[in-house]
Amino acid sequence: MSQSITGIFRDGQSYMKTWPMQKELYALFPECRVIAATKFSISVMPPVAVVSAALFINQFGDSFIPQAIAIAAFFLSLPLQGLMWLGHRSNQVLPPALKAWYVEIHHKMKQQGVRVSEIKAKPRYKELAKLLKMAFTELDRVFTKRWF
Repeated sequence: MSQSITGIFRDGQSYMKTWPMQKELYALFPECRVIAATKFSISVMPPVAVVSAALFINQFGDSFIPQAIAIAAFFLSLPLQGLMWLGHRSNQVLPPALKAWYVEIHHKMKQQGVRVSEIKAKPRYKELAKLLKMAFTELDRVFTKRWF
């Protein structure tokens, strides 16, 4: 499945917004930590890149502009790396154990009367994220506690 880089970044942003940031999921999935680090780096790395490049040029002079640009590019690439990981992950098919868990959650939510989309034959992590987000918003804590 070949996808453009911009598509992967778009999927990463969408996945970052969809994934439920619940304490119960931190131990089970790396997404929570990656999302937290990516959000932090989106807000912090651009100023760090500008300041580090400016200090580098100020300290070493104009002849070191290429090195200053390289340092700034490194800091600016950190949020992009997180978005790329999230975009790639969102399009991966769930492994068999997670697929069984996805099906179980889907059936339990349907039994509780929650309107969920049709179950996918080959669910991906983005479908799991949507289902988990719906489970945490639509169902009460007593019901979701059994899964975690």
